[in-house]
Amino acid sequence: MRKKITPLYFLLGLAALACQSPQTDKEESKTDSLTTLQPVYITDPVLYDSDDPAIWINPNDPSQSLIVGTDKDSIGALYVYDLRGKIIDSLVRRDILRPNNVDIGYRLSLGSDTVDFAVTGERLTSRLRFFTLPEMRELRAPGIEIFKGETGPEYRDLMGVAVYTSPKSGKTYIIAGRKNGPTDGSYLWQYEVVSAQGVLDLQLVRQFGQYSGKNEIEAIAVDAELGYIYYSDEGVGIRKYHAEPEMGNEELALFGIEGFKEDHEGISIYKTSEIEGYILISDQQANLFRVFPRQGTPEGPHNHPLITAIPVSTQSSDGSEVTSVALGADFPRGLFIAMSDDKTFQIYRWEDLEQVILQPQSK
Repeated sequence: MRKKITPLYFLLGLAALACQSPQTDKEESKTDSLTTLQPVYITDPVLYDSDDPAIWINPNDPSQSLIVGTDKDSIGALYVYDLRGKIIDSLVRRDILRPNNVDIGYRLSLGSDTVDFAVTGERLTSRLRFFTLPEMRELRAPGIEIFKGETGPEYRDLMGVAVYTSPKSGKTYIIAGRKNGPTDGSYLWQYEVVSAQGVLDLQLVRQFGQYSGKNEIEAIAVDAELGYIYYSDEGVGIRKYHAEPEMGNEELALFGIEGFKEDHEGISIYKTSEIEGYILISDQQANLFRVFPRQGTPEGPHNHPLITAIPVSTQSSDGSEVTSVALGADFPRGLFIAMSDDKTFQIYRWEDLEQVILQPQSK
């Protein structure tokens, strides 16, 4: 059952994490003094295991936008919700074989048609499955197989999925990660979405991305305007690369390497301008979202020091998403949504997160 909860606007303490230093025991106590942020809505539960949400912005009426979330199970599903977390039964798509992540693409040309779409990875078949939005009509069922030729243990177990539409070329790409992979800088595979006589297909354009070999890589996010890909090397940090294949495979940054309790998980990028904003990373076992500057610092665009941490009511949050687009009266400056380990997704007003972020930083 969806619940409406009155948001919290006040903090019990004014202290927050120091901007550029690793978290200490003293700083942890400051984080504990902050009020746990509460959502304005909690979605109806999925059947098995909620994992990752995405937001489709309705171009005609943003207040009628949709949330798409994965139910991660061997007989899993894509759930579709309205902005108050109510399931739209007619749009739910079931019998997807363990979908981990989902992402959204816009204005993809397929022959004479132009479609928005949701894409999810089907882990048990190593297939990407595509559905038009808002109809949720499947494109090229039962999906397109990827990671072909990989033979290592769990090297084809599809997990992370992100969409990148290039502002330069207009090409649409899918970046995919897996449960396990090589440590030679080829963990992620990037595919161009192509159309052969109106039929959806994929063309591999590069393999890139360092991997520590420690846990796994699932959370992937793209900053299309600035042209960067971020992904969580769980238990290690956040890695940053160019999104354009021709820009090369050099790692641009590895940040967030200190202060996390255990796993680095969901990544969301909130944009306050064309170049500024925030990168929010789930500190999963601590039930926090750690916030870093999207634009970097005066010392360099790939320098991403910690700004603060936001305690949230989500439990063991994995996937998350955020938008700065105004989505009606409830969300005049956008919304943030995060998976919670109780089969739900929790929906927050951006203003409530921003109030924590903008608290004066302790010296």
